[in-house]
Amino acid sequence: MSRLHDPFLRGQLAISALFLSLGFQYATWAARIPAIKSDLDLSAGEVGVLLMAAGVGSAVAFPAVAYLMRRLGSRRLALLSQLGLALALPALSAAPNYPVALLVMCADGVLVGCLNVAMNAQGAALETRYARNTMAKLHATFSAGSLLAALLASGATAATDSVTAHFGVAVVLLALLNLTARTGLLGEDTPAEAAAAPEPTRRRALPSRLTLWMCSAMVFGTVAEGAMNDWSALYLEDVAKASAHLAPLGIAVVSGMMVVARLFADGWRARWGDGRVVLLGSVVAGTGLAAALVSGGVAPALGGFACMGLGIAAVTPCVYAAAARQGSDALTLVAAMGTTGLLAGPPLIGFIAGASSLAWGMGAVAASAGAVALCGTRIRWTPAPVAPSEATPA
Repeated sequence: MSRLHDPFLRGQLAISALFLSLGFQYATWAARIPAIKSDLDLSAGEVGVLLMAAGVGSAVAFPAVAYLMRRLGSRRLALLSQLGLALALPALSAAPNYPVALLVMCADGVLVGCLNVAMNAQGAALETRYARNTMAKLHATFSAGSLLAALLASGATAATDSVTAHFGVAVVLLALLNLTARTGLLGEDTPAEAAAAPEPTRRRALPSRLTLWMCSAMVFGTVAEGAMNDWSALYLEDVAKASAHLAPLGIAVVSGMMVVARLFADGWRARWGDGRVVLLGSVVAGTGLAAALVSGGVAPALGGFACMGLGIAAVTPCVYAAAARQGSDALTLVAAMGTTGLLAGPPLIGFIAGASSLAWGMGAVAASAGAVALCGTRIRWTPAPVAPSEATPA
């Protein structure tokens, strides 16, 4: 069969457009925070609250997202929330004052929660339907979307000071991605989800023990992932005594290794299984970073950061896939906990660093990776059957 007409590849392309959209939209408005701060005459504290508003909206959206998943299904919810995120950009650039900007960012967070759950449900359904792994590659396109947005922002700021013009170009690109997604999204969710969904006449039960272990793994994994992005450069400069031009390499090493690992991780999942990938990956991440902190110096730090990016990259794709097989409610709760980890991680590391030192704060990041390994041993991993051709990455 021609690759162009392969339904799996067509679905993979469509769902990738959603992941690319989410990374692109987030990085687009984040790149213009300085301009938004200036336009609205905000203080540093007000900017912090503005950034927090999106995360809070995403975290508290759990009941609404669970309802909408049952009501609309993942395909319709994904397309509608992706369009909503596109419209949030011009709404933010047109916000006349700080309270309106806060409302826009809170709504943006709710839409992020909707798209995050729906696109991961689509990815899990694609894996189940065609018995081929793809979740890690889909998550790699999220990082690619952030990179694309950064490049666009750099070009836009060089060409014009207008945030509205920049966001207008971004809206056009997001609309094209929406059209791409429509061509191959699955019309129904994974059969495993339907089987796991509670009967309408039954009172909704509390999350199962399995779901709670998945939530814990997701929280610790996203704490490690988010904290590395926020604190690696400062660690290199203040603790490892790297020069100012070397400090940004921390983020580059972590994010670069994560993209590479996610491109290959579906092959690892096919060969060794999701549980082993999560266990070995989190052990590599935790021990590699811990060894670097004990050794000290710039080169060991960069090596430890590389281990963290390599090891932690496949955690969230694997946990999302496992949660999706438990039903939309489990997936929504796990996704909300992932947002909580991203929100709580950087401030928590900052609190530890303030009470002791940044070295101890980064030690807590290594401990978080170790906690992922512990949680992973308590999860019952039940991956869909995998076609032999997926044993090696494409």
